[in-house]
Amino acid sequence: MTTLQEMRPVSDADDPRTPRGRAPRQRGSSFGGGGPLVYGLALAVVALTLGPVVYGALGGFRSNEQLIRDPAGLPDPWVTGNYERVVTNPDFWGYALNSTVIAVITTAIAVIAGVMAAYPLARYQFRLREPLFMVFVLGLLFPVAVAIIPLFILITRDLGLGNTWWGVALPQAAFALPTTVVILRPFLMALPRELEEAAFIDGASRIGVFRHIALPLVAPGLVTVGVLAFVASWNAYLLPLLLLQDDMRTLPLGVADYSTQYSADTAGVLAFTTIAMIPALVLFLAMQRRIVSGLQGAVKG
Repeated sequence: MTTLQEMRPVSDADDPRTPRGRAPRQRGSSFGGGGPLVYGLALAVVALTLGPVVYGALGGFRSNEQLIRDPAGLPDPWVTGNYERVVTNPDFWGYALNSTVIAVITTAIAVIAGVMAAYPLARYQFRLREPLFMVFVLGLLFPVAVAIIPLFILITRDLGLGNTWWGVALPQAAFALPTTVVILRPFLMALPRELEEAAFIDGASRIGVFRHIALPLVAPGLVTVGVLAFVASWNAYLLPLLLLQDDMRTLPLGVADYSTQYSADTAGVLAFTTIAMIPALVLFLAMQRRIVSGLQGAVKG
């Protein structure tokens, strides 16, 4: 018959595997696993990261006279005219349209082509699978600045796509492809083989398995690579600088043009810059949890 003493839960001190004389291990801490130094460094990094963004946003609500008198002060009074001039400027909306279209095209091509390339590299067995995957891995080490002159000649002279949306989107998608494949491949490799076998037994084709089983299950990875490709395209500067002119220029180029044209209007330049980075910032903040979960899934895979 079981006694009450035998039913008592065993603690760390009663565990025979715990060495004598050692105090039971404390679970958790007041800092959630990190010490004050870790939190101090984290706060310093956050301050260095968000400091320029906050300064630019607040500077847009100040006048040039306020910025000269007290560069580090708060708006007093708050001035909204700088932001109103930016949003009523037709050139700004032209820049925004170009950036949006190019970013959407880049993201769509990178995600679609990336998942189609990652699927056979993850689910099929063939002789050159790993060497082919290493080509994409090495592509992470290949910056766009190295190939900027050959790209300019190829896009403008050979393809005739200079000063067009596609002329910028296609190279940007190509440079986003290695990141897409490297992130999506572990997701696809982690899918159980039983799901594919059951689908084949039910009469599904390979394309049907890819479309109805693989794609829905790797949705977190697709969101991750899509956001990364969109933000990278939105912030791109060098390639649009060489390939786009006049009305086809994007927002980063518009910021440079605006700061050159209105170099004395520091508050207006800060307002223009702040509005230009809002879409990418909002998208990244809205999808940050999905991005983190997608990257974690890629590492675990």
